[in-house]
Amino acid sequence: MKKTSVWDTIAWVVLFLILVWVILKVFRIINTPVYLEYFPIFGVIYLAGWAIHKLDTAVDNIKDLKGFEKATIKEIHDINTRCIKNHG
Repeated sequence: MKKTSVWDTIAWVVLFLILVWVILKVFRIINTPVYLEYFPIFGVIYLAGWAIHKLDTAVDNIKDLKGFEKATIKEIHDINTRCIKNHG
């Protein structure tokens, strides 16, 4: 089972709070002052930063895998070359 990071948990909590806030706002259960009207915007900014960080991490992982792929192909080629020299 994959362990989730604290930042992922915070992002999901923020997303959930924005959803609850929007639902309560739509049904006019809460009436907030103007400065609190911007709460979802700050949450979305945080989520955008979180998403960019996740994307950056994924890009780094893909680069690492491509390097591993090239090294593995070279190693297999070297093994094939040695096998052909020894048995050919």
